[in-house]
Amino acid sequence: MCGICGYIHFDNTKRPSENILKSMMDTIASRGPDDSGVFIDTGAALGHRRLSIIDLKTGHQPISSVDGTKTIVYNGEVYNFLELKTVLLGKGHKFRTNSDTEVVLHAYEEYGEDCVKLFNGMFAFAIWDSANKTLFLARDRFGKKPLYYASFDNQFIFGSELKALLKHPSVKKEIDHNALGKYLAYEYVPSPHSIFKNIYKLEAGSRLMVKSGSVKIGRYWDINFNTQKKFDHKEASSRILELLKESVRKRLISDVPLGVFLSGGIDSSAVVCMMAELMKPKDIKTFSIGFKEKSFDESSDARRVAEYFGTDHHEEILDPNVMLDVFPKVLDVLDEPFADSSIIPTYLVSRFTGKHVKVALGGDGGDELFLGYPSFLAHKLDGYLGLVPASVKKIPFKLLLKCVKPSNDYMSLYFKAMRFSRGLDYSEEIRHQVWIGSFTSAEQKALLVSGRDESRGSDIYGTTKGFFRNAKALDPLDRAAYIYMKTYMTDDILTKVDRASMANSLEVRAPFLDTEFTDYVTGIPASFKLRNFTTKWILKEALKGRLPERNIAKPKQGFAVPVARWLKEDLKGLLLDAFQKTKIEREGIFNYAYIDGLIKEFLANKNDTRKEIWALFMFEMWYDRWMK
Repeated sequence: MCGICGYIHFDNTKRPSENILKSMMDTIASRGPDDSGVFIDTGAALGHRRLSIIDLKTGHQPISSVDGTKTIVYNGEVYNFLELKTVLLGKGHKFRTNSDTEVVLHAYEEYGEDCVKLFNGMFAFAIWDSANKTLFLARDRFGKKPLYYASFDNQFIFGSELKALLKHPSVKKEIDHNALGKYLAYEYVPSPHSIFKNIYKLEAGSRLMVKSGSVKIGRYWDINFNTQKKFDHKEASSRILELLKESVRKRLISDVPLGVFLSGGIDSSAVVCMMAELMKPKDIKTFSIGFKEKSFDESSDARRVAEYFGTDHHEEILDPNVMLDVFPKVLDVLDEPFADSSIIPTYLVSRFTGKHVKVALGGDGGDELFLGYPSFLAHKLDGYLGLVPASVKKIPFKLLLKCVKPSNDYMSLYFKAMRFSRGLDYSEEIRHQVWIGSFTSAEQKALLVSGRDESRGSDIYGTTKGFFRNAKALDPLDRAAYIYMKTYMTDDILTKVDRASMANSLEVRAPFLDTEFTDYVTGIPASFKLRNFTTKWILKEALKGRLPERNIAKPKQGFAVPVARWLKEDLKGLLLDAFQKTKIEREGIFNYAYIDGLIKEFLANKNDTRKEIWALFMFEMWYDRWMK
């Protein structure tokens, strides 16, 4: 796993600055602490930072083709590279290394832009063709590996992280208020946008070609819910395990030690189960962290699975002060506003794991593929309520909210009732985003300063609506899953894991996002994933007798932290400092009176707006680091 960056001049006559390139590379050094390399050509500069995983001796990058006309910088793993290499050898290609990077380069030579359709893995790469003066960029199907790009001063600039682009002297830092509106709604900035004007993320499953000063972008793959009409759940259960085991097997290929994140939930436990069938359990290094707050702690569940299989288990129980101490380091990792608080424990488990291994497997993707989130249950419940007007649906929840007080606990009854009720006023195409996000359009009108709220002229939910239209013909639950995979999974879950792990020089692999596995699972009818009100039913059926029953029956629990309590206690001083009247008015983005009222109600336990306040707090923390 690595970090890449570079830039080209559109006129192809100027020689780029090596100093600028190295300055960009320095910002992503944690992504690749083992090695670095540069390539400078007339018109182009490519930089690479390497975390050595495969082919430790000859895998140095950048790598050039035999004739020297094409050069690649690459971040990721292509798990079917050996099969592809065999095919390419048969076509006469000569290899000088044992790396998957060189296979990607030769595949581009052989198949051109369509080479990306052959790759099963996670990747982001750039290939400079000096003969044709073209730059080709691509990102993997689900967007596990990041890739930013921009055009300034007749130059095209790219990098694994936003901070790398910001080191180029031509890049301008100007907040895109349309993107800010989306951040406030989603709690992250959805692709292809970034928080800055004229800087973009290459979307998952997309490729980009720069030629003669023009930039051409296209999608090469999309999720296909080709639901099977005839379905046998026993046959499917067997096939799920067969494909998951093969996916895990591919991800055990490494020239360095590896382990697995183990939360005790069904997804990570399933990965451990498959590993135990492929290797000696005592050689499986499992890693988990726990919390002293009981409603947030899953350490006993992880321990039960580790003991069941007899793994080499490593565990850390965290005091709240440890999480608070690491908070500034997490903020340094985030070069865009990001309000998923679980990045803090993800950072800590990555740091803990990184002390022992360089590669870890995880359970990312399982919730989206098998309908594991509570919001899918809410979707089904709303479906049972049918054509009942939203105002009537909300009556029992309004009564409940009057009887139950806000709590600092994880997924408290008050919190769930409040979130479900607020989404009922919205159409199906955006209801899920309202349930899991923060500020709605109406709330942003009160939050944002008049004249600075460019987002009022745009649709903050436009990203979700676009994906809804793409999936309009699908079963409603499949449609919801499709939208989650295109938005929340890519720009929240996978972004969180990438930034937290790579900040600790750790590569994380996701067996659930294997191409063959996802192609099969997306063909399983939604009714077998969410059966009655049992989430992940078909996966749980497949794993019966292979995992402890308590772990199979365990309800979904996110990798959460006690945000509500923190904001009311440990972080209260920092929170109030972040929203001082003079500071907020000087920045000229938010209405101080609205924020002040929101915080006072929250601190007085009159309302549970932890998500909204955390989103604002994280934006202010980002702003203080990156805009001053």
